[in-house]
Amino acid sequence: MNGERLIMDIDFNEIEESLLGGTAKLNFSSLKLYVSYLKESFFNAEKEKICKVTECLSNDSRKNVQSLGESLDKFFIKKENEINRVREMYSFDKGFGNYIYVAGVDEVGRGPLAGPIAAASVVLNLKYKEYTDLILGVKDSKKLSSKLREELSEIIKERAIAYNIALINNNEIDERGIAWCNNEVLRRAVKGLKVPPDIVLSDGYAVKNLDIHNEFIIKGDAKSASIACASIIAKVYRDNLMKEYSKLYPQYGFDNNSGYGTNEHIEAIKKCGVCKIHRMSFLKNII
Repeated sequence: MNGERLIMDIDFNEIEESLLGGTAKLNFSSLKLYVSYLKESFFNAEKEKICKVTECLSNDSRKNVQSLGESLDKFFIKKENEINRVREMYSFDKGFGNYIYVAGVDEVGRGPLAGPIAAASVVLNLKYKEYTDLILGVKDSKKLSSKLREELSEIIKERAIAYNIALINNNEIDERGIAWCNNEVLRRAVKGLKVPPDIVLSDGYAVKNLDIHNEFIIKGDAKSASIACASIIAKVYRDNLMKEYSKLYPQYGFDNNSGYGTNEHIEAIKKCGVCKIHRMSFLKNII
């Protein structure tokens, strides 16, 4: 909190003028705060100005100030690479034809011993004007930290033209089989969208019984922005649901394993028996 107040009290325009104009040799602490400010205001920063700032810092005789220049340069290169990576994912989704609404769909929870299978479908605004409209950071949800997934899930739901999440519970999985439920939950996620898509992109395999043009993409959550976004919000939703179930059934560790068959989970089943959300068809070799 004190650090935030300190940054608010600093006149960064004055620091910038002094640095670029060479009118004064600024102290390291002020320059460090200024560099932090530039990183935080990345989207509003002009590339030409950043290059000049980096050059001034790198030409300073002080080693610690030079390191600030190197840090700033690496930061913006990393950000530009991320912008280009995500821009390619958006371009991939636009590459299937002149469609207005493109939906990505993905599922999570096919393999756990307990809980539902979930799927999400997302329609993004692919006709972005500025790179600030891109949702940076999107990728295969399994490659993201839990914290970043949560943050991205909220951003996706705020910016998406439409999204929908579908669930099929453990009872229906036991009755109909996981293969049928895996396809059906994807179909329901798409059909529940408030904005009917013109094309559906799915991860790995086609969605059967879907009366919308469907293209399946191998490793789609790494190539398609729409599929990656669907993957993220589906996983966040299901993980949070399993955390709620862990309050009812704390002995199984659902808040940590999301229902998957970890050693601790299997031992808990053997010791305590099953609960109402276990998939009995998945437990034949355990109980």
